[in-house]
Formats: sequence, C-alpha cells, structure tokens
Amino acid sequence: MVPSQTVVCVKQVKQDAAEEWDESMPLPGDIIEGVAEDGVDDESFVSAKARSELSSQLGKINRVAECVWLKVRRGEDTVKLQACVVPERNVKMQKKFTVRAVSDERHVAVLADLTFEECFELQEMSRRVVNLDFKGFHRKGMKYDWKLKVGSYLPDQRSTVVSSILFTPLERERGIEASTVRVMAWFSAAVSSGVPLSLLSSFYIFHFKEKNQVTGKELSRSRQQQNINTIVNIVRGIRLWFLPGVAEVSFELFPQTGEARFGMDIKRTEEGFICVYYVTTGTAAERAGLGHLFEQAKRTGHLLVISRLQGKSLMPSTVDSEGLIHCCDYADIKQALFSALEKTDSIKLHIMSWPGQTAAVPPVSGAAAALASGQPLCLKC
Repeated sequence: MVPSQTVVCVKQVKQDAAEEWDESMPLPGDIIEGVAEDGVDDESFVSAKARSELSSQLGKINRVAECVWLKVRRGEDTVKLQACVVPERNVKMQKKFTVRAVSDERHVAVLADLTFEECFELQEMSRRVVNLDFKGFHRKGMKYDWKLKVGSYLPDQRSTVVSSILFTPLERERGIEASTVRVMAWFSAAVSSGVPLSLLSSFYIFHFKEKNQVTGKELSRSRQQQNINTIVNIVRGIRLWFLPGVAEVSFELFPQTGEARFGMDIKRTEEGFICVYYVTTGTAAERAGLGHLFEQAKRTGHLLVISRLQGKSLMPSTVDSEGLIHCCDYADIKQALFSALEKTDSIKLHIMSWPGQTAAVPPVSGAAAALASGQPLCLKC
C-alpha cells in the first residue's frame, strides 16, 4: 500500500446532523473498492480507480436501477452497503453521479480522490461519531448559570485554567509522526526541567487553511495582468492541551512607597515558560510568600513558573513552521511590572503548583486539581 497513491473515497457527507449517522450509510473515509447492481456475488462488483470513473459507472447503473451496492473498506474490514444513485448538484457542463443513504435523502456523499492517509484520518473521525455510547437518545436544552459557575470554580474569571500550544509542521515534515515526535520532545523537556505541567488529553490532530498571496504571473505566464490571487493550502497541525500543574495559586504583590522593584528576578526557559529564579529579601515578592515558595520549589526540583500576570496568560502559544516557539515578549512583561511600580499599584500573578506544595496563601478552588489528578492541592496556612 503506497501512502501517496490515491483512491476513491467519501470525503464528506451533506448530512449535518452527525448524531443521525449509522454504519449502514456511506461515511467520511469510506474507500470505495467496487460498485454493483446486485451485491450478492462478489464477482459482480466493478472497481473504480478514480472519482470520474466511479461517476461514469454510477450513471450506467442509474439507467436501469435507482439503488446500487457499494463495497467499501473501513479500517481492516470490507463491508457492503446499499445506497441510492443521485446526480451531483451544481454540475453544469457534464452530468456526474454520487450516492446517498437509502434511509436518509439528506445523507449525500461527496466523493474525491484522496490518499490512504487522508482516508484513514476521516475514518477515525467517523468511527468516533457512530460509536458514541449515548447515541440515539434525544437531547434537550437546559439552562445553566454560567456567570455563577465561572465566578465560583475558576481561580480568575479571565482564566480558562486549561492551556494549549499549537504545533505546525516544519517545511520538511510530510507525515504527522514527525510533528508528534517534536510535541512529545517539547512536553518531556519542559517537565524534565521542572515545569509542573499535567497532560490533559491526547493530541488533537486537525487541518486548517493557510492563505498565501501570489501574483497573476506566478499563476500563469500567459497572463499579462498583475491581479492578486489567493492560494489556499491545507496544513496539518497538532494542538496539545495541558494544565498548569496541579492548580494555579494566586499571589498579589503590594509595593511600598519608595520601592523600585517587586523583588523577583524572572527568566524564560528553553521551552518558552516564564519562571522566578530569585526572590529578594524584604520586598513585595517575599512579603507575598514567593520567597517561601521559591525555596520549596528548589528542594522539590520544580521551577516557580508564572502562568498569568494580571490575568493575562504567559504560556507559549504556538510553534511555527520554522520551529520558532511563540511566547510572551519579555520586554512587555517587564514593562507591565515597571508601570505598576510607578503608580504604586499592586500586581496579581498566578503560579503553577505541584503535588505536595505548601504555601501561606488561602486555599484555591479544587476544580483544576480534579481535572489533573483527582487529588486536591493541600495548602497549609
């Protein structure tokens, strides 16, 4: 099986209600290996190597019958489906045909020539949809007090608690495996350095559109005009979701009149996190409890990582196609601190906590802890 080889596949279906899909219907990712007017005999199935060839065969069958049998490959299995032959809409020059589900006229298949890898990714999506345990139950809307819950269960109302980082493939990367290796290397390196991260879920692999502007000359040498055109490329990406340690602990630093700094030295790790690497005695940072926490972090082999400053995330957000990690501008962080000092204003920051941490601050909500490990953080006053 050659990964770059194309096969005729169901690219998508025009049935938006995915909860109504079932395994008897043509589903996204189905590789169509053959069609037949009568599906009893395997030898009656005629194979099609391209979408245009399959459309022609469907047109011939449609002259004598409304229904057709499809032999499709789903993963390691080959199944037979009965479907209705229908003409493709919005095709003006030449009449083309596709199929729809027998039981639902809205479930119309959009056929395309795709690679095996693209088909298998679509099959995984379809498998998750049709295999939901609660599939078939009716759903009813219910009211929810979002304002109350956000105020009660998040350490800061501007915080999502959950963070993520998007990895786009390098220019030389053709498969998703190479990008996955880089994701795990970044996560493992961050944890090994002492950043208390908790992996929240498995990777989310997806496609997104990337637009490039090119001139008319680049599109066709025969064109004389210089009109700008847009080329859309489909790019794969991986988004990794994680939690800031066991939970986030909030601190508020109050400078005294005449103090020129908050008393904490910060630096950026190789993976793009901002951490405190020194706390000065007799400063706002020490009075807030950061000095005690910093010493405890050193004893346990953790870094004192700032997850948010004044409610704004300091987490690295993306890794681009050149391998650059996009994170908060160091100068902007220092400017925010200096601006607060000039006005003698307090500044609020959140620190990533770790299992077994103790700190002289009020207990925080256990919502993030429950997500991470089910064991709430014990804070001793």
